[in-house]
Amino acid sequence: MKNSFRERLNYRAERFLSKGGSSIFKSLLIIFIIVFIVLVGLRLLLINIFPSLNYTGNVFRDIWVTFLEMTDPGNMNQDNEAPTYLKVLTVLSGLTGVILLSMLIGFITTALDTMLYDFRKGRGKVIESNHTIILGWNERVVDVIRELILANESESKASVVILSREDKEIMDNLITKRLPDMMTTEVITTQGDYANINELKRINLEQARSIIILANCSESATNDKKVASDVQSVKSILAITACQNGTNELPIIAEIFTKEKRDIISFFEDDNIIAIDSWNIMGKLLIQTSLTSGLDTVYKEILSFDGCEVYFYEDNWNNVLFSDLSYYLKDGIPLGIYSEDDGLVLRPAKDTIVKDGDSVVILAEDDSTIAYENKQYYFPDKEKRIIDKRLDQVKKRILILGWHKVAEVFIEEATDYLLEGSDFDIMFNAPTEELKEAIDDIASEFSDFNISLHDSNPLDLENLENINPGSYDTIVILSQSVEEQSADKIDSDTLIILLLLRKVVSEEDGLQIITQVLNSENQEIITQTNVDDFIISNKLITMILAQLSEESLMKAFYDDIFSEDGSEIYVKPASLYFDTFPQNIKFVDAIFCAQQRDEVCLGIRKGHQCKSLDDNFGITLNPDKNMEIELNENDFLIVLSEDEL
Repeated sequence: MKNSFRERLNYRAERFLSKGGSSIFKSLLIIFIIVFIVLVGLRLLLINIFPSLNYTGNVFRDIWVTFLEMTDPGNMNQDNEAPTYLKVLTVLSGLTGVILLSMLIGFITTALDTMLYDFRKGRGKVIESNHTIILGWNERVVDVIRELILANESESKASVVILSREDKEIMDNLITKRLPDMMTTEVITTQGDYANINELKRINLEQARSIIILANCSESATNDKKVASDVQSVKSILAITACQNGTNELPIIAEIFTKEKRDIISFFEDDNIIAIDSWNIMGKLLIQTSLTSGLDTVYKEILSFDGCEVYFYEDNWNNVLFSDLSYYLKDGIPLGIYSEDDGLVLRPAKDTIVKDGDSVVILAEDDSTIAYENKQYYFPDKEKRIIDKRLDQVKKRILILGWHKVAEVFIEEATDYLLEGSDFDIMFNAPTEELKEAIDDIASEFSDFNISLHDSNPLDLENLENINPGSYDTIVILSQSVEEQSADKIDSDTLIILLLLRKVVSEEDGLQIITQVLNSENQEIITQTNVDDFIISNKLITMILAQLSEESLMKAFYDDIFSEDGSEIYVKPASLYFDTFPQNIKFVDAIFCAQQRDEVCLGIRKGHQCKSLDDNFGITLNPDKNMEIELNENDFLIVLSEDEL
């Protein structure tokens, strides 16, 4: 069937107008010009046919008057003296002008609103280079930005670009409220699909420094939400690679919940792409903290860009022995050696020779303060000997109040550290059948340990008293619901339980209380409850994400210290090294004493300051090696060691 001329005209007009605002503007302008020409033509035609209508006597004045009447109907008074028939054209010009100009003004207003809306949504092209890109948005994003601001502190100008589906105004308001001082870093937010190639190109991905992909849900979300988050992250990695013509050159750090999606990412065989299982790391941190009090504070300093950090430092080492390298560095404590052939080796043998080209893993104040010269600056008292006492490994009783996915990792890791026969009692209010099955499976898998679930509410004082918390060695406080909850709700429940425990447990019980805190802003509140250790989950994970974005080799370091088979950081009593107190030594002597146990001393912890936030809970990392130290029986050495014994 053949289309009519009217249908074809309507179709062409529709296609032309659908091209956007420029087409509409052009259409209105063309219509205005055509109508103007027609009205001027009619006016001149009438004047030529009826010369008596030519009251102006000037053709150009007639053209000008018509234009004025169309652009502003108020100019119709220009023809007050015109003959009656000519006034008909005057009215027609005014009415036509009103209609066309109203349409044009309406279009301009709409276009301006659209433009301002796009500005508010951050839809424009981002012109930045050497910037860090954050894809996605979750409750950890502020802490990630805070760490990047600290990392960029030494730069004159730095930038962080956030692309997420969150509303730009919400992002900007939260960042401004939580981070009033950006120092040298500018944070740019923009809304869009971060798995879309065009959106990634719009934020100038090709010239970025690194990319962090955040999960778009919490660990307590449903499995479907976590799978959807992982799918989005994998799609984003594919889109990032496509933006670089199929070959990725950028460090990409992604939060991935499921093992299946982490395996998919491993198929890329790209060392630049690192998939992080955040809560697996948290489970390992929980068990290590339960074995050695104060470890959470040590990690917070090491993993942060504020304070001492871990650096991979390369120099001409002149075949110095690793055991002597500390004495040649004015600032910094060597932890291990990294080479292309052997990878990372923490705590290498004392007689290991550091070769030129090796990267030494060093804990230091800043990479700018590390300087090696073939000259010894510090001289330990090599007559100083230790007693080399070891802790006796005993069965432990651990009470878990609440439940979280991280608890599965905690129990699994704990079985590698604790003696068989140790107890794990889980106290949870009205557990679901799914939770009961999960704990039964764990109990069956680790049958050499006593793992029990108690249906009781930890938020009730009587229930806490009945379970006798003082009879346990360690209490771990986690989320009180398996449903997805906000960080503040989880932290509020934790705070209530801590206050209840203060009534039930006395300091004489020797009980260690560990709690997981999600919101870093609750730190000072938690310290008021006299808790022994608390891990700020979101903050520690964001520190790891930020450090990996700056130095991808840190992945090897984390894999080692968070593994039971590798070297780990411990806070060990000074009584394991000395039998008489006080010991007045220099820190360089403490380094030498730790070497006698094949350990690396990172710092000290003063026992009388263990619960003082202002004194960093008694912890000092990487002090001046000539600093005088008085060690008492309740003080500790912070060491990198094979085990906690």
